[in-house]
Amino acid sequence: MKGAAPVKVDARSNTINGAVNIALALSYAAIHLLQCFLLPLWLMPQDKRWAWLLLPLALLNNPYWSLLHEAIHDLFHPKRAVNSAFGRIVSVLFGSPFPVLRLSHLLHHKLNRTLQEATDPYEPGTVSWARAAWGYYFQILGGLYLGELMSSILFFLPKRLLRQYTARRVAADSVSGILLNNWLQDGVLHEIRTDGFLIVAMLGAAFYCYGEHWPLLVGVLAARALLISFLDNVYHYRTPINELFYAHNLWLPKFAEKCLLNFNLHGIHHRNPAIPWNRLPALFHGTNAAYQGDYFFAAVAQLRGPIAVGELKTGLPVR
Repeated sequence: MKGAAPVKVDARSNTINGAVNIALALSYAAIHLLQCFLLPLWLMPQDKRWAWLLLPLALLNNPYWSLLHEAIHDLFHPKRAVNSAFGRIVSVLFGSPFPVLRLSHLLHHKLNRTLQEATDPYEPGTVSWARAAWGYYFQILGGLYLGELMSSILFFLPKRLLRQYTARRVAADSVSGILLNNWLQDGVLHEIRTDGFLIVAMLGAAFYCYGEHWPLLVGVLAARALLISFLDNVYHYRTPINELFYAHNLWLPKFAEKCLLNFNLHGIHHRNPAIPWNRLPALFHGTNAAYQGDYFFAAVAQLRGPIAVGELKTGLPVR
């Protein structure tokens, strides 16, 4: 595969600030408790205008994913057991089993910008732009998170049926085939089902608490689906094919960058996935890296739709 290899950095660069990450995780858990239970049971009965609080809370979805992303890469806490425990807790609150998110994201790193994995490229001689656009827009406008959410239910189907479907209908060397064959291993499937049970129970309790105001909770999940799905591929849209370690670094105001846990320095992360979020800015400046565009402009640029493979071979930048 093409792509520059990860740079060598000082060992001190991978120092994990576990205490800060735990504090952030507990804060997000408290916000989740407020959003799902305290708001409908205590605040809204006093004054329905409290429901407007859901709007600013929606902005925390992507920072929440950034923290979960640290656990996926074993960068949440120096102790592996603590990392795994908080990874599963945060993942359940996020709405998807931890093994589903972990394996799919790590495979994304392994296959980054290959035609097997990339979201935006299409082969004009094989499929029309219109047909490619259906899948592309579904993916970035909510489909990515919807699939993660629905996995909590999907894996409760009998294991025999899941394995039969995978063997007969899913190509073994496809992304779906690789993931399903891993997820259907006995130990992994048990973890997925345990997390899935907790997620379904949590959401069921939340819908019960919202009662007649259940559309508000649907709105919460819809906002999460849109924000997570739409901003997931912003660092990879229109980037060169087969550049395994490449992703855009996108400019954000310093405050927004910190809130996002420096996730906008995604090119630095892809070249150095073992570096925690609090060390990415130093590595960015220390290696004289550059921004490839503005974060918000790059997000809007995704609405142009899928790109023909021939155009991507030149590695056109965000403009």
